[in-house]
Amino acid sequence: MKKRISLLLALSLMFITGLSASACLKFWDKPVKEIHIEKVPVQTANKTEDFEILPTMDTLSTATNQVWVGTFQLIWNDLIDEIVKHPVEFVGTKSLMADNLNRREFTVEDLSESSYYKKLGLASPEMKREIETGIKEKFNETSDILHMFDWTPAPDKYILYAMLKKDFQYLVPFDKLDDDNFNGSSKKVKYFGINKDSSWNLRNTIDVLFYNDRNDFAVSLKSKQGDTVYLYRTDDIKTFDRLYSDMLEKSSVYQGKKYLAKIDEFKAPMIEFKTEREFRELANKPIKNSNFLISKAIETVQFKMDETGVKLKSEAGIMMLTSAAPGLKNEPPRYFYCDGKYVIFMLDKGRSKPYFALSVSDAAKIQK
Repeated sequence: MKKRISLLLALSLMFITGLSASACLKFWDKPVKEIHIEKVPVQTANKTEDFEILPTMDTLSTATNQVWVGTFQLIWNDLIDEIVKHPVEFVGTKSLMADNLNRREFTVEDLSESSYYKKLGLASPEMKREIETGIKEKFNETSDILHMFDWTPAPDKYILYAMLKKDFQYLVPFDKLDDDNFNGSSKKVKYFGINKDSSWNLRNTIDVLFYNDRNDFAVSLKSKQGDTVYLYRTDDIKTFDRLYSDMLEKSSVYQGKKYLAKIDEFKAPMIEFKTEREFRELANKPIKNSNFLISKAIETVQFKMDETGVKLKSEAGIMMLTSAAPGLKNEPPRYFYCDGKYVIFMLDKGRSKPYFALSVSDAAKIQK
């Protein structure tokens, strides 16, 4: 009797809520389970950064503009060799960034000694002054990051510091060209390069690596100091190391002219920016098989590229604490226009690995 009354009540309730009797009977025949409704967080797309400093050339990023300089890698190498004495692994967590840095794909062997300054030692006001004196004497520069660290002495409180400095000029200054858009943007940017009215001697300052079409080419710019600047026009989304390998591979099989002919033109945007990144992903995590953790890790990049040459200043710092744990006739002109997404690589004289890489998708955002 009680079961029948309960069934009638259930049918009445289902009828009121718009459910069929058959659905009710199916529901009744099954054992009732307690239902927990969990609140699902709203999923939002990751905001794409305008500009990002990458720790290694094999780091993949979705930032609009990306830059890598070997400065941070130099002090990471010292961290391995002089502090922890082995590749860095964190207790209880896996770090792809640390793994990439541990591969030491860039070392002081890839850079002339005159281009960098680095120092390692226990934190103290005296060490801070020593670094300031060192970069002043070597580069006539001041630091933008030393004030960000705590220099109060403490046991096993180490500072690793490096500055990478480049200042070189092309063999001959390029012409300033008319402002034009970049990558389809309506906002115009400043350009330098070579057009049909440029003097012939400017063309001798450029070597062509390859030219497949106006969206897939690479050229190199010569400098008085021996540094080489590669400009690689590509829409590929790859890590810097893959892009660099692709560029060299395309160059090795290219059978066309390796010089800039009279009918060819070249242009690239003027670039000037200053940016910094604190690698919080590496901080406050005890390092395996050591008594250390990284308290702070910072890198800055200041870069200018115009019709005369290149100026680069990059600093990196890590604080360690003990853990409490001529052209042929009738040929069409080639347009070497870096007016869409492109990549810049820079190599020191006589070296085969870059010390700088920059991917540009929005030149207006990194141009004063």
